[in-house]
Amino acid sequence: MEKDKKTSLLLLTPAPHIRAEESVRELMFSVIIALIPAALAGVYFFGLQAILTLCIAATSSILFEFAYQRMTGSKNTVSDGSAALTGLLLGLNLPAGFPWWGTIAGSFIAVILVKHLFGGLGFNIFNPALAARVFLLISWPLQMSTFPKPAPIFSGIDAVTAATPLTVVKTLQLSHDLTKSVESVTEINWFDLLIGNRGGSIGEVSTIALLIGGIYLIYKKTIVWHTPVSFILTTTIFSTIFYLINPKMAANPVFHLLNGGLFLGAFFMSTDYVTSPITKRGMLIFGAGCGFLTALIRQYGSYPEGVSFAILLMNMTVPLLDKYLRPRKFGG
Repeated sequence: MEKDKKTSLLLLTPAPHIRAEESVRELMFSVIIALIPAALAGVYFFGLQAILTLCIAATSSILFEFAYQRMTGSKNTVSDGSAALTGLLLGLNLPAGFPWWGTIAGSFIAVILVKHLFGGLGFNIFNPALAARVFLLISWPLQMSTFPKPAPIFSGIDAVTAATPLTVVKTLQLSHDLTKSVESVTEINWFDLLIGNRGGSIGEVSTIALLIGGIYLIYKKTIVWHTPVSFILTTTIFSTIFYLINPKMAANPVFHLLNGGLFLGAFFMSTDYVTSPITKRGMLIFGAGCGFLTALIRQYGSYPEGVSFAILLMNMTVPLLDKYLRPRKFGG
């Protein structure tokens, strides 16, 4: 009997064999905590509309997960926080005041189509929140590109729409108007860009809030630095190259660094355990690929922002990165 008991401990399981002490619930709530500064900044600058969008996204994601698991008879995992995190990330990637029905549709895409129909947590090949965001962007481009101008929650100013800095640049680039330069249409206070006083999605506007959250995740060892640093650094390098090639029709690298969803994508999307590489070299290459594609789409694509597309495209390379960059067997 004792021998059988010992034998049962010799389990044959697939890699990876290293296990973290944290539970899924602890990891998910650690990321949620790290997102609080960005969420609060979004609520401050966009007011009640931001609160409603975030609440609808998180609540509908939880309800879709609960309903799917009840319908399929599978184990209820709502309490692990993954659905809540997916909903929060989706909400932070939407404009404040985005139609409620669109937010619910996005939650359905993220939780049901991208996550559960691929097998549930741990089996999806794309980041659910980003896949839903791109689906909404392609399906309802007008609503997804209508951003309210920042109006601090206590200012009493009604929300008005305004183009994001990246949209202003892209409009000029697509117009091929040689009488103007990118530099002439990007006269923005750098401090405003840093704190979040600009148009954009709810969670992407405050660079400093996202940086605080990212540093917290690295400090807590919820993520490692390789992917986000490689992502941000590569975006900066190629933005600099494009700027040197054509300074009239390209924004300077600091502008690219502080605008759009770069920090939100680098710290909170590209580091998703399921859809990113498991090796350090793989993470560096994955982040570099995301950075290159982001800079390329921003400069030469038809969309003003490239972070979401870049991460989703690189998600498809993860199996290859894990296969060819896995550590060599001892003695091999």
